Amino acid sequence: MIRDKSAIVGIGHTEYVRRIGRSERETAHEASLTALADAGLTSRDVDGIFHVEGQSGQAADLARRLGAPNLRAWAAAGGGGGAACAPVVHAAMAIATGMCEVAIAYRARNRGAVGARPWAKTSHLVSGQAAFESPHGFINPVHQQAFMARRYLYESGAPQETFAHISVAQRRYASRNPVAYFRDLITIDDVLGSRMIADPLHLLECCPENDGACAVVVTTAERARDCPQIPAWISGVAQGVGPRHVPMTNFYNKANPWDWPGAYAARDVYAMAGLGPADIDVFQLYDMFAPVVAYGLEAYGFCKTLEGGHFVVDGNTATVSATIPTNTAGGSLSEAYIHGFNHILEGVRQLRGTSGNQVPGAEVSLVAAAPVVPTSAILLTRK
Repeated sequence: MIRDKSAIVGIGHTEYVRRIGRSERETAHEASLTALADAGLTSRDVDGIFHVEGQSGQAADLARRLGAPNLRAWAAAGGGGGAACAPVVHAAMAIATGMCEVAIAYRARNRGAVGARPWAKTSHLVSGQAAFESPHGFINPVHQQAFMARRYLYESGAPQETFAHISVAQRRYASRNPVAYFRDLITIDDVLGSRMIADPLHLLECCPENDGACAVVVTTAERARDCPQIPAWISGVAQGVGPRHVPMTNFYNKANPWDWPGAYAARDVYAMAGLGPADIDVFQLYDMFAPVVAYGLEAYGFCKTLEGGHFVVDGNTATVSATIPTNTAGGSLSEAYIHGFNHILEGVRQLRGTSGNQVPGAEVSLVAAAPVVPTSAILLTRK
């Protein structure tokens, strides 16, 4: 049994900037030390480390930098943005089974500093599984998501400015977040007037490329009660892929192209916690592109399929008193793009009552990774 056997008791992050001037190994260490201090624990307490693949440095490297005497559990989660919550999922599993007692889960990301994006070097020859699945010209994630976004607008009947509403709402949240990468308010006209990246997605409907790191400390229920911060109890964890799925696109699913992996993680995370959409006070959802917010709201049951666009246009996510306040720190679109891990920190802040956009009386916080790829989710509660 995993439910409420562990809690997040410490959070930490570096600054979020274009070029941080330090390696991912260094920033992971910095964020971890900050999280440990927040938890009232030391490096000597750490016996588990969990992170996401695709960053420099491994668990053993961070353990050495921290001076942790021994790791009894460690793992790296695959899946990119879908793995945003997976390090906490794995930490909760390890603690519940007695593999470790104090774990660090982290994500360090230097993408502003690397210059050209990885897909800038993509060959015109497509190899591997993608050779059989990727239509000609689908080189990168924004192409894939733009394809589905255009179909979504057509099938749902949502207005053309639907996704701009998401960007504007999250920038408003970010304007009250002192560490957000973008804090200047924007309008619908600003979004629609920004450079077209891949129709119908404009620049301001896409996340930035930036550097930074985030970490959280997860520990046992017994130790959590003695930590100085209000514990964010891990009441539900889940990962999900669903049936035959091509990441980011789903256009081969003729029966229902909107049957995203997020729906399968949603089913399981709610079941473990014994809760449902009506119980959630605040939602933190991976949002590398604005349309993904609409898909996630549907996948996690806050509205029906193809109603997410109308749901956000009607203001159901945009304020702390809305139906389901979403990405209250600004999300990936405005706070920072740390592959969705920064959403976990905001989920914890909401339960502590320390968010810059505090949802009154927040007691249940749902954090979900990208719903459009093999994904993960955690449900945090204050008890």
